[in-house]
Amino acid sequence: MRKMMWAAGALSATTCGLVIAAGLATGTGTDRDGASRGPAAAPRTATGTLEQLAARAECAPDIQTDADELRQADCRNEDGRFVLATFATDRGEREWLNAAKDYGGTYLVGRKWVAVGEPAVVGALRGRLGGTVERSSHHS
Repeated sequence: MRKMMWAAGALSATTCGLVIAAGLATGTGTDRDGASRGPAAAPRTATGTLEQLAARAECAPDIQTDADELRQADCRNEDGRFVLATFATDRGEREWLNAAKDYGGTYLVGRKWVAVGEPAVVGALRGRLGGTVERSSHHS
């Protein structure tokens, strides 16, 4: 399990720092994957609060960060463990993703929310939350 940490400037001057702990698997390059990987298409992309998204993902969120710009929780459901984060702005989400991708991993991305976990977990979450899968490989 890797710990990812980046400075305040990625989201706003008021955020002191962010720590994300999640099992991240390294992908093979960066891609945006909007196509379905299975026989059934993903549902319409979910929206809502962190708690609403967690309920749809069938997890009880363990809130780790509760700030105006970002809310983040560790989650676990029958598919595995993942981190769920919601953002106040689209720009904050994109800046977070750009910084996070330096660490590699698999991300399920919706509007103002991201789920991070192992590829199989993210794939299962896509069936519950919709969204777009993004992968990034680690660059030293």
